Amino acid sequence: MAALVPLLISMFYARVSPMSFGNFVVEAGKALPLGATVTEKGVNFSLFSRHATAVTLVLFESFASDSTYEKLALDTRKNRTGDMWHCRVRDLKAGALYLYLVDGPYIPEKGFRFNVHKSLIDPYAKAMTDLKGWDIEACMGYSDPANDLSFSTQEDLFTQPRCVVVDDTFDWQGDVPLNYPLRFSVLYETHIRGLTAHQSSAVAHPGTYRGVIEKIPFFKELGVTGLEFLPIQEFNERELPHINPRTGELLVNYWGYSTVAFFAPKGTYASDKTPGGQVREFKEMVRELHRMGLEVILDIVFNHTAEGNERGPTFSLRGLDNTIYYMLDENKRYYKNYSGCGNTVNCNHPVVRSFILDCLRYWVMEMHVDGFRFDLGSILGRDQQGRLMENPPMLERIAEDPILRHTKIIAEAWDAGGAYQVGWFPGGRWAEWNDRYRDDVRRYWRGDPRQTRFLATRLSGSSDLYLRDGRKPFHSINFITSHDGFTLKDLVSYNYKHNEENGEQNRDGSNGNYSTNNGFEGPSTNPNIEAIRERLLKNFIATMMVSLGTPMLLGGDEFARTQGGNNNAYCQDNPISWYDWSFQEKNRGLFRFVREMIAFRLRHPGFMRPEFYTGRDGNYNAIPDISWFDETGATPDWEKIETCLALRMDGSKADTLADRDDNDFFIMFNAGNRQATFMVCAPPPGKQWVRAVDTALPSPQDICIPGTEEPLPEPELYLMKARSMVVLLSKPL
Repeated sequence: MAALVPLLISMFYARVSPMSFGNFVVEAGKALPLGATVTEKGVNFSLFSRHATAVTLVLFESFASDSTYEKLALDTRKNRTGDMWHCRVRDLKAGALYLYLVDGPYIPEKGFRFNVHKSLIDPYAKAMTDLKGWDIEACMGYSDPANDLSFSTQEDLFTQPRCVVVDDTFDWQGDVPLNYPLRFSVLYETHIRGLTAHQSSAVAHPGTYRGVIEKIPFFKELGVTGLEFLPIQEFNERELPHINPRTGELLVNYWGYSTVAFFAPKGTYASDKTPGGQVREFKEMVRELHRMGLEVILDIVFNHTAEGNERGPTFSLRGLDNTIYYMLDENKRYYKNYSGCGNTVNCNHPVVRSFILDCLRYWVMEMHVDGFRFDLGSILGRDQQGRLMENPPMLERIAEDPILRHTKIIAEAWDAGGAYQVGWFPGGRWAEWNDRYRDDVRRYWRGDPRQTRFLATRLSGSSDLYLRDGRKPFHSINFITSHDGFTLKDLVSYNYKHNEENGEQNRDGSNGNYSTNNGFEGPSTNPNIEAIRERLLKNFIATMMVSLGTPMLLGGDEFARTQGGNNNAYCQDNPISWYDWSFQEKNRGLFRFVREMIAFRLRHPGFMRPEFYTGRDGNYNAIPDISWFDETGATPDWEKIETCLALRMDGSKADTLADRDDNDFFIMFNAGNRQATFMVCAPPPGKQWVRAVDTALPSPQDICIPGTEEPLPEPELYLMKARSMVVLLSKPL
């Protein structure tokens, strides 16, 4: 079958390309829409460049590196409207391959880096040919490796990946974005390839969009409402210089935070290798996920591009209009670097704002995604000089855009330039990754002193961060782990990061992990250590599921996936990062607990209430909506309380928007190393407390399915084991 692939691709090109390559009829075309658009009479091409002096469209006969090609020079009168260069090529079809050559001044000191010898990717390209063989060195706009002021005349048409003309027609079968209210969401962060690349995944299409489809029954069983994918916009896996010192293998850009083409889904994640097949397969994945009630959220990287700093390659924005697309230093030879990756996209230039909005709208309108997580989102709030703005136009436009009105928008509310805006992110309706939640909950369960009052704040929705500007508890994306850092299993198994295989002498990755190995660094055969570790895993999950806010689970944590202590596996496209599905059976008790804890949250509107707690009664009785206790039943002294905490949550009108009541809850936390006897407050009249969750108990007693909860042996007392958590709920006598 593998031998047939080149033949099938060639047949595809024969079907979609002109009958005989060459002799193209080039018409004026239209300035909008940007990109390559299939029309009844051919393909319309449109490209922005304000400072270019000449633009040439290059069409290729096939995907072969030595393919015949045709250069179509655009007339500055006929094929230019303002800053838009455009044409229509008669009778051209979907599947055609193209690049651009753009001429203009090469004066790096003034920010201009045009080089007509370097072929350029259309920023609006909807698909790319395979990037695996890309010779990125041939894309350098300068000739002397030691001097970026030099000028390269080396052609790179035969080494550059090519843009694919895509027809957006697709049978959606009535599908539309689901757009669940954020407060009813439980998110699952995952890498598309890593999810099914391991041989244990038992899928027919490992590491692909179709592999995700094959795992839909798993997601339905787990109970999450949406998948948040690491970047799937086209990127170059082979851009890293590091070698794995253990294996000698070249490391790769696995996470994908280095975008090459913002409109194009990653080609290597598709099992369909025909040109544009990745677009169709991505749409199939979204459609099938939606069919089963699962949302799709994309991690998207507008803060920088893969072109890097002044020593980086020229393959797209740099060669189209460097001074507009990037933030440049006062000496315009150099780039401002608020991303930590060499360059910073000039997000609040009006042209770039339009580009970003066009991209987001495309993913919503044509690809049907439900939301976005914006990597280093604070950069979108910097002006063209890099200063943080009070009311950034880019963030406000995204928040208020009528197409994106119900789309989830989630910010990583910081950047590498020192901005930290968690709780302060501008733009009105933005949600944020809440790293304060992550760190405070980690420190509490590690047993750090004086952390209990911070735990209380995080449990109650982080009102210290979100109440002051009118946002709601669900705007806090609560997470304990994410792709960036330890997995949950590693968080309780390692005191220190172990990133030696990243090839940077363990210098990379964060040192501030707030982790604990519980007595032994790494995997342990000691049953007592492993029992404590599993209890802590359950504590983290249960804490997240009873907190106000929107929970996000790192993929694989539900069955204790490990990365061997690597807390920065950005370059590990191998079993370090891949999901070993045998762990689902090996740790079936933990998996059951996570599954039932998610279901528990989604059954109870009290944990998804749309407003913050007030500490006052709900008009029906004198009981506050939330009350706090120490283990003796007294009101806590927040300056002195150490490791034990309890709360009582009143379920009356828990969901004021839907006018729904819930059970009352009494929840106890003991992060200490000793057992503790808690005084349990009286239940509502005519009701009793029953145990729903006790993380110290073995599976399946650790969490009860509805209807099997047990009354307390001593209604006023509960003996809690060390480092455990208990959830009681009220039921009629």
